[in-house]
Amino acid sequence: MGAAALKEKTARLSVASNTFLVATKLAVGIAIGSVGILSEAIHSGIDLIAAVVAYFSVRQSARPPDECHAFGHGKYESISGLFEAVLILVAAVLIINEAARNLLIGEEPLNVDALGLGITVMLLSAGVNLYVSSRLMAVAKETESIALESDAWHLRTDVYTSAGVAVGLLLIWFTGITMLDSLIALGVAVIILWAAFGLIRRSFEDLVDQSLPPDEEARIQEIINEHCTAVIGFHRLRTRRSGPNRFVDLHLVVPKTATLEEAYGIVRHVEADVRGEFPRTSVTVRVQPCTGEDCFACGISATCPECAGLTPREGSETER
Repeated sequence: MGAAALKEKTARLSVASNTFLVATKLAVGIAIGSVGILSEAIHSGIDLIAAVVAYFSVRQSARPPDECHAFGHGKYESISGLFEAVLILVAAVLIINEAARNLLIGEEPLNVDALGLGITVMLLSAGVNLYVSSRLMAVAKETESIALESDAWHLRTDVYTSAGVAVGLLLIWFTGITMLDSLIALGVAVIILWAAFGLIRRSFEDLVDQSLPPDEEARIQEIINEHCTAVIGFHRLRTRRSGPNRFVDLHLVVPKTATLEEAYGIVRHVEADVRGEFPRTSVTVRVQPCTGEDCFACGISATCPECAGLTPREGSETER
């Protein structure tokens, strides 16, 4: 199964599981009168919308480049992640408003006899979301999909909050202190807010073309440096990410004596090695000849008439 088909199949699983959980939580929350369970129903409702958005975004991002989108459609996933984060913020505000209202004007009476059903539903929700989020995260890592990763974090947050609500209902069952229901709901909202800000930051980084993580850039530099026997050096390395796709461009300095065919062969090897370690990477290389003005020791200096016998100079503009 291809990466695009795998992402679509996994996204559909998230839509189906969230639809089931929203219906179940709403029914039980209304029957019991629990703000905690209703807040979880709202959370799952937002997760359902996010799952639908993620599904359509992974389908859109899989489309090949066209005349209007020469760099592909990868940023649809970044937009999806940002949209999902905004939805989480909305859910948190709704939960805080409802919980604060109940704390200020008094709790609605709970159906204590049905608390066992509520606890069962919350534990069921935690179990279902743990499985689906683990599946989503595994596929997100395999396909480098920020949309699926955002959806996975949504559901992983739901695991913790559902478990928290279950603990709160259990405490109410034993203590009779119904205020715990609203306090647990506020705790749910805080966790949701934390997840939302993290997703906003990551999605925004992609949308504003922030460079790849330092460890990935360092590895790309190492790959290029492995060609030191054929390359004088490189500079102006620029990287960015668009959904599951990476973009790398740089200036490659080759010996002045290199033929066009030799320079092209070097470029092809560099591109192949970068893509071999970082799939779905577009590599753009501009070749320029060594000027002989800023030489440093390299693997070809002994055979290059422009650099023979020269030693490294500090402050060289040509950066490894």
